[in-house]
Amino acid sequence: MEKSRDIPKGYRLVWEDQFDGNALNMDHWSYECHQPGWVNQELQEYVESSDYAYVKDGELVIQPVKKVDDKGKVSYVSGRINTLNKYSFQYGWIEARIKVPKGKGFLPAFWMMPADEDFYGQWPKCGEIDIMEVLGHQTDCQYATIHYGEPHRQQQGSYVLEAGDFAQEYHVFACKWEPEKLSFYVDGKEFHVVTDWFTAKEGEEKEPYPAPFNQPFYMILNVAVGGTWPGDPDETMAFDETAAMKVDYVRVYQKIYTGGVEI
Repeated sequence: MEKSRDIPKGYRLVWEDQFDGNALNMDHWSYECHQPGWVNQELQEYVESSDYAYVKDGELVIQPVKKVDDKGKVSYVSGRINTLNKYSFQYGWIEARIKVPKGKGFLPAFWMMPADEDFYGQWPKCGEIDIMEVLGHQTDCQYATIHYGEPHRQQQGSYVLEAGDFAQEYHVFACKWEPEKLSFYVDGKEFHVVTDWFTAKEGEEKEPYPAPFNQPFYMILNVAVGGTWPGDPDETMAFDETAAMKVDYVRVYQKIYTGGVEI
C-alpha cells in the first residue's frame, strides 16, 4: 500500500478501498443506474454492470463505451458507483489517487452528496462537494466546486499542472472538510478554500451556517459522456483504454477524539 502523503496532523485513517481482489467490494459500493439526459444533457446511460465499473490489477476502472446499433444509432454506456447507505462521513480528509480519461466529451468525477438529500431539501439546497472534475479535452486542469443555496450558488476553483497531464499520470485529489471550511488539494497543494455558503428550505429563512455542509455525505465515482459542460464527443473519439478513469485507492481520514479532546 502506498502511504498517503500530506495528511493533516491529528487525522487517522477510518475507511479505505484499495480495490484489491477480482471484483468491486459491494460492502463498500453500489452501482447507480440512470437514463441518458438525466442531468446536464449527458449522453451516457449508467447501468448496473461490471462491464463498465470493475476492479482489475489492483485498481477501479470506470470504462465508458460507445455502441452503434444495426441502424447506425449511437449510444453511450458508462459506470457510476457510490457508497450511499453503506458509508457516509461528516468532516475529514477525503482523497483518491486517480488517472483520468482523455478526449473531448469525457467528464470524470470524484464527488460527494448528502446521505439524506431531503434534510435541507433537494439539490441544490442539500449541498454538493465536487473534489475532482477534469474535462477530457483539457487534462492539465482540475476543478473543485461546491454547490449550495436557495437560489443555487456555486464556488469553483481550478488547478493547472505546471508539467504533466492528469490523463497520463496518477494524481492525488483531496478535500479537507471542516465544520466551517472546505479546502481542496492536488498532490498535497492547496488551491481552493471556501469559508462562506448558505442554504434555505423552500419558503423559509436561511438555515444556520454552516448548513448544508454539516451533515453526513457519501462518495461517488463516475465518468460522464457529453453534456452542457464538456460538450459531446465527435465520431473520431476513441473509446479504448484512454477513455477509462482508473482509481488506485479512496481513503477517508478523520480527527480522533478521546473524552471530547482531540488527540
